[in-house]
Amino acid sequence: MHDADNNDVYKMSLSVFTLVTLASLYNIRKFPTLADLHWELLTFSIIAFIIFLIPASLISAELATGWPQAGGVYVWVKEAFGERWGFTAIWLQWFQMTIGFVAALSFIAATLSYVFNPALANSKIYEFIIIVVVWWALTFFNMRGLKTYTLISSSFLIIGMIIPSMLLIGGGLWYIISGNPVQMTCRPVLSDFVPDFSRFNSMVLLMTSVFLFFGIEMTAAHAKEIKDVRRDYPLAILIAGLVITAASIVGSILLAMLVPTGNMNLLAGIMQAFEKVLGNHSWLVSAIALMIAIGSIGEASTWILGPIRGLASTAKEGSLPPVLQKINQNGVPVNMMVLQAFLITFWAAVYVLLPGGVNGSYWMLLSLTSLVYLVMYFFMYSAAIKLRYSHPDVKRAFKIPGGKIGMWLVSGLGIIALLFIFMLALSPPSQISFSGLSPLQYLIFMLAGAALITLVPLIIYSRRKPEWKPF
Repeated sequence: MHDADNNDVYKMSLSVFTLVTLASLYNIRKFPTLADLHWELLTFSIIAFIIFLIPASLISAELATGWPQAGGVYVWVKEAFGERWGFTAIWLQWFQMTIGFVAALSFIAATLSYVFNPALANSKIYEFIIIVVVWWALTFFNMRGLKTYTLISSSFLIIGMIIPSMLLIGGGLWYIISGNPVQMTCRPVLSDFVPDFSRFNSMVLLMTSVFLFFGIEMTAAHAKEIKDVRRDYPLAILIAGLVITAASIVGSILLAMLVPTGNMNLLAGIMQAFEKVLGNHSWLVSAIALMIAIGSIGEASTWILGPIRGLASTAKEGSLPPVLQKINQNGVPVNMMVLQAFLITFWAAVYVLLPGGVNGSYWMLLSLTSLVYLVMYFFMYSAAIKLRYSHPDVKRAFKIPGGKIGMWLVSGLGIIALLFIFMLALSPPSQISFSGLSPLQYLIFMLAGAALITLVPLIIYSRRKPEWKPF
């Protein structure tokens, strides 16, 4: 009896897993991009919830409880299609983050500018310096394996995400209720919620609503640690998804009301809203900017090792050259960490060199990140279907109901959605200016970038040697 009770101590309840999911996905930096959608955001968020969050979370839960070994998507895709494609899938999951981290770090740089000089939020050179300094500093911190740093990072998340989010929503509502002028109607009619489906490029920002849920498959790593995974996993995802969607809608709509769309900086929009609400209290704006920047740095620190560990797990199969297999005394793959830091420095330089202003460059990196991630999700969904046929006897604590038909319906919906979102990502949104860049140049950049990134792991795998496999 005592042993059973002790085991239960290490099982997460519904509330705990819901909080873990919220901590993994919730982020206020996407509010300015979402604000461009105005009231259409409500419709786009519902669509994203149905076509992306539901399939991705249900499929990852089944795969994680059937194949709970370390490696996640690598193990799932390898079991379905072989080692080559498993390596490709985990590579894509890791590599997209080297691009996505630049977007996250540029948000930190723009926010931090409000502590010193808000005009710096529009300077790519300033943002490049902050991106490089912050990331390399986090890299060296994590190489030292500081156990207390994870605790500090968790505290930073509360300080820099939850509290500012509550202040923004509360302050924004107070500002509007007080009768101050707003930038869009507070009393929308039905037509305000209906997107213009006749114009493809006006729908591109649907991707922004999907961004909210990218990474949901990583929460499935905790599936075997949940008390009642069949009930609590889908319920926790539902609750977390609704909370994230609701908070993002309210926060983003408030931003759209406070900051003119044409003047909104996609990186510093949060601080522009605080400036509007707080008026002349510049010291308070600076304090909030510092809180958000610290919280975002803490969030980046908590993600720095996760994707690398997944990729490093392929080393035992000889998929990585020996130079990238080196582990230090703290159990950290040091050379992989250095490679990741160099890649982020490279993408930061690409961000600076892309034509147009901060908004256009920021969106292009987000879109490229999405394209790469969508290819990974395609492998994951396809693997779920294949494994229902090739490994029907493997016990899955959570299983998508409806048998093979249920799996085809969920995965089929997910794959169709992935194809649609992929097409959206190839088109520049009409709501964002891309000065000096034609739609054809935008398309070439996206397709060439996604193709090259996908080819790299295939080239590495084709050139692997027997001596790469450790003894």
